Amino acid sequence: KMLNFGNSNSSETKVCCDGNQDGLHYGIIYHCSHIFSDVFNGTVTFLPLEENSEGKYQIKKCNIYQIQLKHIKGEEWSVSILVPYPEDWFSDGIAYPKLAWLGNELLSKLAKWSVEQKPSEFKSTLSLISVAKYSKVYQDLKNKYKDMVKVSLAKNAVIICFPIYFFILWEEERKEKGLTKKQSFVDLGCGNGLLVHILNNEGHSGRGIDVRRRKIWDMYGPETHLEESTIVPGDSHLFPDTDWLIGNHSDELTPWIPVIAARSSYSCCYFVLPCCFFDFHGKYSRRQSKKTQYREYLDFVAQVGFVCGFHVEEDCLRIPSTKRVSLIGKKRTYPPTECSLIDKQITQYINNRQTCAVVTCDRRVGFNHKDHSDGVYEEAGSELWENETETAGTTWMPGFQPREKVEQIRNCASLPRDFVDDVVLSVANLLLNATPQKSCSNTHAGNTNTWNQGESLSLKEVAEHLNKETLKRLKSECGGLQTLLKNNHQVFEVLNGRVHIRDWRKEKPSRKTKPEVKRRLSAEAFKTRLCWFFIHHPDGCSLPSESCPYAHGTEELRQSQIIKKKKHTQ
Repeated sequence: KMLNFGNSNSSETKVCCDGNQDGLHYGIIYHCSHIFSDVFNGTVTFLPLEENSEGKYQIKKCNIYQIQLKHIKGEEWSVSILVPYPEDWFSDGIAYPKLAWLGNELLSKLAKWSVEQKPSEFKSTLSLISVAKYSKVYQDLKNKYKDMVKVSLAKNAVIICFPIYFFILWEEERKEKGLTKKQSFVDLGCGNGLLVHILNNEGHSGRGIDVRRRKIWDMYGPETHLEESTIVPGDSHLFPDTDWLIGNHSDELTPWIPVIAARSSYSCCYFVLPCCFFDFHGKYSRRQSKKTQYREYLDFVAQVGFVCGFHVEEDCLRIPSTKRVSLIGKKRTYPPTECSLIDKQITQYINNRQTCAVVTCDRRVGFNHKDHSDGVYEEAGSELWENETETAGTTWMPGFQPREKVEQIRNCASLPRDFVDDVVLSVANLLLNATPQKSCSNTHAGNTNTWNQGESLSLKEVAEHLNKETLKRLKSECGGLQTLLKNNHQVFEVLNGRVHIRDWRKEKPSRKTKPEVKRRLSAEAFKTRLCWFFIHHPDGCSLPSESCPYAHGTEELRQSQIIKKKKHTQ
């Protein structure tokens, strides 16, 4: 049997996996697991644990799996993944992956990682803090704030990792500097405010600022300090009494945070986790083709920190994200007596960035970042110190565009219904009239013996048949034509850049393991919308009325239970 290790030396370790991309184990995010490692037989077996109502852990048998390494001959090896109960496998898309992911994605990655010798362009995960401390604090905080994290959006559940990182980082800083008082902070672009809430709750004084107020803010109470305000880099947005500035996916403020920290006070430190690529004056423009865009942007933000007089350190956070590299400035490269000199250097650098000139830092400031510089950083010489300009009054860069207070919806959902219906009908007729036509047999009463599914066309071919005004209107929305077609899931299927008319007879039935919530929502939505094919398709709907999830005529329409519930909760 798969779990019969015989007399081999097996070790048992209780761990918590949190989506670390360095690891090989995706499947148990925020869950405990027993891991059996059998070195002699080359296997690692994962036994997921679930907590019952009594607070005890039980093995979730249906999601046991094993990674196995076998030597074939010579230099040939094979790696495989074994699942003892595939028919009962449970997948929620978050903590437990789909079986297809294990076989198609994880297996190929394991094979690739096993043979590649390519050095990583990033630092190892949690290189600046104690991993043992991180793991311990993680368990404590995960249990303490689990209810709050559930209320937050699912993708923000990983935010529990951020306060843990700060707790360890700041604890070590207090030991280094002989401090007893916990560090203060300001989170610029705080979003849902959960990070601020946890830091405040754990004794760190500070506040979060964001251009838009979130509904979840009302849940935290008066002890959590959150402000709705627009930050424009300038003299009016300095924080002289703050120990740390935080920028977690702070978008257009990301390159400005080292500048604000440098000008706030000599003791102010900063942490940024760059995501979207912004320069001081707008979108960041690539200048090197030898690096990935992400690596190049990280180097730019690091360069800003060096120009501002910081020793910039890089670390990878343990979060399930492709953009998890943080840049930290907690020490200065210059004495306090040179603050005015650095301030002038910063001003010159920003002005030159605005005119697309690459300006670098003088060696007197200790500018040294050879790991990823590739010759970008050169000695600026006396030119940097000529034509010195003072900090530009209240606003450091006139024309700076902060995020809009009202977030624009640009996913085609805001387009008028009549416009969307016209585009859907035009594209459907284009596919139906394309030659050669695809005809699929249909035996239910009321239709002919064949049902026309039409031809598939590329998105480019579809776009060529739409008028310029329609395309222009679609281009103003994120995703454009493709987003609109995908939004109309009832009618179209978009696969590998090609558009097909959906044949609902080919749709796979719901799996037995479909989560209860999804089954309930599916039942509540049944027959609450008219069937497009029943109304518009020349052959009608490919399904009989009793099988179609959409209403064949107004007499079959049901009032949506989901809408009712929303109205009751308002």
